[in-house]
Amino acid sequence: MAKTRLRYACSECGYVSPVMLGRCPECQAWASLREMAPETAKAKGPKSALKEGVQSLDLVPKGETERVSTGMKELDRVLGGGMLPGAVILLSGEPGVGKSTLLLQAAAGAAKNGMRLLYVTGEESPAQVRLRAERLGLPLEDLFVLAETEVPAILEAASGPFDVLAVDSVQTLRIPELGSPAGSPTQLRESAQLLSLLAKRRGVPLWLVGHITKEGSIAGPKILEHLVDTVLYFEGERDRPVRVLRTFKNRFGAVNELGIFEMTGSGLGEVENPSGLFIAERAHGSSGSCITPVLEGRRPLLMEIQALVSPSFIPMPRRQSLGADPSRVGLLAAVLEKKVGLRLFDQDLFVNVAGGARVSEPAADLAIVAAISSSFQDNPLPEDLVVLGEVGLAGEIRRAGRMEERLKEAGRMGFGRVCGHKGELEAVKAPKLKKIGIERVGEIFQAAIGLSPFRKGKKGGSDNG
Repeated sequence: MAKTRLRYACSECGYVSPVMLGRCPECQAWASLREMAPETAKAKGPKSALKEGVQSLDLVPKGETERVSTGMKELDRVLGGGMLPGAVILLSGEPGVGKSTLLLQAAAGAAKNGMRLLYVTGEESPAQVRLRAERLGLPLEDLFVLAETEVPAILEAASGPFDVLAVDSVQTLRIPELGSPAGSPTQLRESAQLLSLLAKRRGVPLWLVGHITKEGSIAGPKILEHLVDTVLYFEGERDRPVRVLRTFKNRFGAVNELGIFEMTGSGLGEVENPSGLFIAERAHGSSGSCITPVLEGRRPLLMEIQALVSPSFIPMPRRQSLGADPSRVGLLAAVLEKKVGLRLFDQDLFVNVAGGARVSEPAADLAIVAAISSSFQDNPLPEDLVVLGEVGLAGEIRRAGRMEERLKEAGRMGFGRVCGHKGELEAVKAPKLKKIGIERVGEIFQAAIGLSPFRKGKKGGSDNG
């Protein structure tokens, strides 16, 4: 009898080693290698109908390209207009954020368009799924559920008359022939490949719900994200009803799209006016607050940037940021000190994007600068002012891009003034807005706020302004 050779696989990245190691040489994770059971047989899956030999692209049939609506406009937006036949979609998020709720509501929306969905659950019983569907007020007769974790049984059931397949979650799946436990890199890779092959062969959309690690990345090998066509992240804080769905990969649409929902007692509701939601609770007449129009995918949104500057009583003043890149905030603070003369080295600096939102594009730089300066001088900005523009290390203002869409959203929300790059503003038509064009970061104080860069005599301020 041939001797069985043991192998060890990393639970973080899937790296396979013939010997036991304390640290994975691929991803550098400690104590992540686990013993693999010998593979006794190859898993049986559906026969491929995709291998048709080498052929010219003009001879390849186009296939079905008509998208199917999920009945939720925000979800259709992030998918690029709806579900495509044969598309494989990976939905991930924190525990309890509402992934299963979103999937059930999308299934009910697809059922209204005459589609039959098979919901495979590996974490709940069919009775628990029914309770959730009843709470959401969904039609039970249009939803089909299967409590199963073994992939061969799922493949057999999915071969029935179903138009959409959803699996919750991919980390619970296993192929018995492989021998390794569910959730291992080998099981995840092989299970996802077999299910994806079935979806492509039959031309049915496939939803895979995925867990995330404590670092915020999708659990399992990185190849899982490469196998699928679309990767969605569902985010939200437990103490807030707002939920944000982001697109990080989409082979059939734009990336960085954003869908906004609100969690209620009857399920997820779509937010028709996201800008109004994020700035609804803005404190009027308060210093350190600035509104900026940012772009999330193709959608312009108004966000409130808040800043708090106060004297520090510790040797190393604090620099904290929520919703904005901390390193970017530190860079902008350095520009204010060097190019404008604001004395921030002995001040604690806190920056927050209100509503639990996140701002990543450089076009919000000028708004962060304006909020910091407003708090430092304890002087509020005009309530009808929006600020946008990138700030360079030399203190110059750079173009934000797609200015017309941003200004249109600002005008729709009732704002009357906009401050940004001078040349870019002059080239855009915005009859409802008063344009305040600037070229250097220090000009925003006089142009938009009506103050000089410094208020002499203020504690912590500069004496040479």
